[in-house]
Amino acid sequence: MSENAPPVITTQPVRPQQPTPQKKGRGWMWFSFFLLFIMLCGGGVFLMFAGMVGIAAGDLDTNSSRTEQTVRDYDSNNKIALIDLNGMIASFAVDASGHNLVQSLKRQFGWANDDDEVAAILFRINSPGGEVLASDEIADIVRESEKPVISVMGAVAASGGYYVAAPSDWIVAHELTITGSIGVIMSGYSVRNLMDKAGVQPIVFKSGKNKDMLSMNKREEDISDEERQIVHDMIGETFGRFKKVVREGRDPENRDGKDGQILTEDWESFADGRILSGNTALEQGFVDELGDLDEGIARALEIAGISDANVFRYRQPMNFSMMFPFLGKSEPQEIKIDWGVELPKLKAGRLYFLSPTLLY
Repeated sequence: MSENAPPVITTQPVRPQQPTPQKKGRGWMWFSFFLLFIMLCGGGVFLMFAGMVGIAAGDLDTNSSRTEQTVRDYDSNNKIALIDLNGMIASFAVDASGHNLVQSLKRQFGWANDDDEVAAILFRINSPGGEVLASDEIADIVRESEKPVISVMGAVAASGGYYVAAPSDWIVAHELTITGSIGVIMSGYSVRNLMDKAGVQPIVFKSGKNKDMLSMNKREEDISDEERQIVHDMIGETFGRFKKVVREGRDPENRDGKDGQILTEDWESFADGRILSGNTALEQGFVDELGDLDEGIARALEIAGISDANVFRYRQPMNFSMMFPFLGKSEPQEIKIDWGVELPKLKAGRLYFLSPTLLY
């Protein structure tokens, strides 16, 4: 190669430089979880906050805390409120908001009485009875209602179930309804024999001789005559109140349904705790008419003096506390002893308006 020849230059293809990948943050992931939480809750957090504000303000009984479900639609401007009482009458909490049976019925009767469009109240009862105090409070609610109350008995409306119906303006029962059972019961159990067999000896310290009356630790022969008399007097006093509620409730002067049945002269002979069919109850004047909900509606229209009405019942809308009732609740620790027998779920030492044939 000569000195004047041009130099030979070789070239290689240059690959474009790839940008250095950057690490992605996790913010998008947490944001997605947040959106999913909002979607699942469906506004539940807001409802919970609103509920807390309502509780703090004592505003649980406002119109926003209920809805109305139509049962019979007759395209009328009038309304009849259908209020149900189902199961045993008791004072324990029955819903996630903490309202017991008495409070729930009191709110519903209050709503119906405050609604100018409601002409009458249908009180549908299917209950074997229950606690004396709770039954008496419900009877007061019925008695104090400003609107006519027509009680419609279902399969069972006995003892306390009849007690709460007695102050109604009209009582409808099916001919096969189990009702009556007018009386008071207080029961207890003695496990002393089982304790003796297991070698368990109770040690009792008491301030007075009757402080341990009705104790499960006592033998039947250890119950004194004085203790028996005390319990007997208490039951007699409560039984007298039961008969007074029936007598006054069935008095035509205390009812809007003045043309209904009246008690027979010997009605108290049927107030010995026996259960009655709807037919027998009608014959003795404990109920006014045989039928079902349809007869109850027709009678409500007649007593209210209207030709038609839509029948509805109240519903409490779903809220966050009902969806998650376990939030903020802790269950107390309990110690349970298995005695080898299953006892009915009644509180020992309490008075009950309860049909004994329906305890088990």
